[in-house]
Amino acid sequence: MLMRGGTSKGAYFLAEDLPTDPAERDDLLLRVMGSPDPRQIDGIGGAHPLTSKVAVVQPNGPGVDYHFLQVGVDHPAVSDRQNCGNLLAGIGPFAIERGLVEVTGEQTAVSIRMTNTGGRAVAHVPTPGGVVEYAGDTAIDGVPGTAAAIVLDFEDTAGSSCGALLPTGSAQDELAGVSATCVDNGMPTVVLRATDLGVRGDETPAELESNAALRERLERIRLEAGKRMNLGDVTTLTVPKLTIVSAPRADGVIATRTFIPHRVHASIGVLGAASVAVSAILPGSVAVDVARPPTGPRMRIEHPSGALEVEVELDGDRVTRTAIVRTARKLFDGHVFPRR
Repeated sequence: MLMRGGTSKGAYFLAEDLPTDPAERDDLLLRVMGSPDPRQIDGIGGAHPLTSKVAVVQPNGPGVDYHFLQVGVDHPAVSDRQNCGNLLAGIGPFAIERGLVEVTGEQTAVSIRMTNTGGRAVAHVPTPGGVVEYAGDTAIDGVPGTAAAIVLDFEDTAGSSCGALLPTGSAQDELAGVSATCVDNGMPTVVLRATDLGVRGDETPAELESNAALRERLERIRLEAGKRMNLGDVTTLTVPKLTIVSAPRADGVIATRTFIPHRVHASIGVLGAASVAVSAILPGSVAVDVARPPTGPRMRIEHPSGALEVEVELDGDRVTRTAIVRTARKLFDGHVFPRR
């Protein structure tokens, strides 16, 4: 099933329909998506990391297991070293559509274990009349039109990949000569001030991607951060993400531009936003100086396409709650024919 989840798009598979051997599975998925090829012209990928994603789902008790795979676009690589909070928005509807979870009323709560990191979430899916309702009036920036709201409540996101909310043990570090906050509230993220990098922070993704000197500098920071964040050598990995922050331009708490890690996100990932939200209210972080203090747990994280709303509550340096509202839509259901 091809689905839009949040501001991403991906292919959703039942685990039983894919090879059990990871190498065979990854080889198949590269051919399904049309990689390696910058256009992915011979597959169903959309020629961008945000549209070259795969969700693998299987039953687990009353809920489901969700394994996320990032498929390289112009390089033959498949990574499972991170979660994807955007595709997560489609897991509940997919599980119901495939009969893995029974409908329980006007709204069905789907318990999801994110096997990449062991984290858990509950997706609240509208199911009036016993079927998934995709139509609705909820708009999310970065997606045209509106759809039905899917509320995602996260459990144990802090340190899910790195072992701690602040994997370096500090709210602020120096990486390759630049002040940074390394945070993992579901997504390993390096938060950097735009002014420290010689940029404004409101540039378009294309402008930032064309800045070769900036990209080289950010990669040096990323490689050093990987070691400091207990991720090891991240040369070939898609984590950590790097988010450049600056003062909000509209009604948000903070403005962001996120490298994922080499292309610039057209918006911002769900779990990446949850990590940035922590930095925006964490005393001593690089983001506190540029963030607008929120009036409550709900924060609008500005990005190139608008803003993403996330709710984060802290008790000291401990995350007590992370939640977000997303939408998802079924685009296609059928058979895919991978190249030989």
